[in-house]
Amino acid sequence: MEAVEGPKGVILVAGVFALLLALFIQGVLPAMLPETRRDTVTRVVRTDLGELKWIQAKATPYTPLELQGRRIYQREGCWYCHSQYVRPVNDETLRWGPVSEAGEYSFDAPHFWGTQRIGPDLTRVGLKYANGWHYAHHWDPRLVVPDSNMPAFPWLFRTPVTVELTTGEDGQPALPDTPALRALGLDPNGAQVLPLFPGPDGLTFVPIFDTLHGRLVDNRGKRPVLRFGQFRTFEGKTLTLLAPTEELPALVAYIQKLGTNRGKWRDLFVSQRAFADGNFTLEGGPDQVAFGKVVYEHRCIGCHGAKGDGWGAAATFFDVQPRDFQLGVFKFRTTPSGSLPTDGDLLRTLTNGVRGTAMPTWHELPFRERAAVIQYIKTFSERWQQEAPPPSIAIAAQPPAASAELLARGKEVWDEAQCAQCHGERGKGDGPSAPDLTDDFGFPILPADLTTGLFKSGAGVRDIFRTMSTGLDGTPMPSFADAFPDENDRWALAYHVLSLSAYHDPLYATPEPFPDSVKQALDDPEEAHRTPAAAYQWTGLTDRNLPVYRMPAR
Repeated sequence: MEAVEGPKGVILVAGVFALLLALFIQGVLPAMLPETRRDTVTRVVRTDLGELKWIQAKATPYTPLELQGRRIYQREGCWYCHSQYVRPVNDETLRWGPVSEAGEYSFDAPHFWGTQRIGPDLTRVGLKYANGWHYAHHWDPRLVVPDSNMPAFPWLFRTPVTVELTTGEDGQPALPDTPALRALGLDPNGAQVLPLFPGPDGLTFVPIFDTLHGRLVDNRGKRPVLRFGQFRTFEGKTLTLLAPTEELPALVAYIQKLGTNRGKWRDLFVSQRAFADGNFTLEGGPDQVAFGKVVYEHRCIGCHGAKGDGWGAAATFFDVQPRDFQLGVFKFRTTPSGSLPTDGDLLRTLTNGVRGTAMPTWHELPFRERAAVIQYIKTFSERWQQEAPPPSIAIAAQPPAASAELLARGKEVWDEAQCAQCHGERGKGDGPSAPDLTDDFGFPILPADLTTGLFKSGAGVRDIFRTMSTGLDGTPMPSFADAFPDENDRWALAYHVLSLSAYHDPLYATPEPFPDSVKQALDDPEEAHRTPAAAYQWTGLTDRNLPVYRMPAR
């Protein structure tokens, strides 16, 4: 065989060299770098005194359920459109969160970094939305993201079942006992209740499988009970029951895991943090209302409905129903219990979102759109024309410093106010009254699991103090302003509530595995650790002989 000579030989040699170089760069060189074996990350934890600090910590592996979801994510090609990497530039960090670290990918094989974003980056999506939001998103993405070009994933749901409604013993619409219903795993005679929230078109999501704290929850065998609410009238004769396959909760569990190795970072994310108090007002007028209507119909109608009654097409997927604007009743206010909120209150909720629910943060929405939509939602209730928000309660810009004495008083106030009756002794939301609680609209409502640190109205001590002072209208959560007129008592209670989530993982609601000596060091108010670059370092973190990784100062 003749040797290849001339230009062809040069091209062949160059091609072989390029192939070998690519194999070395992509296959051999990464394995030689210590970053590829790093399994530590900088993580935000809440201390016993309620402060948020960064600490060097171990990344946690995927649970079997999350790992199953990751395989489904790969199989369905989600990584074609969604990247998982936050680059160290301003637009990235202000939009998504803290810069990605090597340790976050220590359990990823293959990697899903991505190079082009057709859909949003998902590195930090974990715990941004409730599970129900993701179920709605996979059934019809346009229900919750009108601009989405993502396809629907109906094969992650079981074949919808249509049933004829009957009349229950209470005279309200009820589900019949049929083979089709039992085929979904539901038991009309079951001891435990599974609330279902039919949508305005009759579509009814049945969460026979769900995820909680990283594990699968099996709701089969429970008794389905329809919840329409006291102010909704359903004229239909049939319902279409839609249940997920076992694959969808696994996929959602994986999505909720993304970014949570960085702990409670979202509570320090300035882009979505707003605390507007005082008598803050926005400009109104017909033009603002008209523009707000456009924004509402584009962004909000899928959940809150065309009539503003909280009965949008996506609402059936949520266990916490969207706000009914027609009633003019709002939970999160700086105004006294029973009164309307200020514009600043509405802006704060719109910007921050409501953690643990399907209400996302809208910090990326231009201010002019947020301001306009606030004016439009006021048109749904005559209450806005009949009365004005009263002055906001005074909330100190600089709260009293946390201390062991203040926390001890907070525990005393907790006991005196009988908070454990609903929230449980440890704040897990499992008090004796918890199973029977309903809101003012007839929907079941569970007390918050305070150990997760996912506080709906905000995770700062001023946010918790505001809730203790004003209560959450429309819910069983009262104001303690009259019961504890001394502000110091309410500040103490706020710090105690925050301490219930100290050194707890926000995803799994389990204790962080830090030695007592590390906790004592972080509890020291003199130790700041306010940025990833200044994260607390401690020996014994890793048994691998790797240099301690420090993010570059920015």
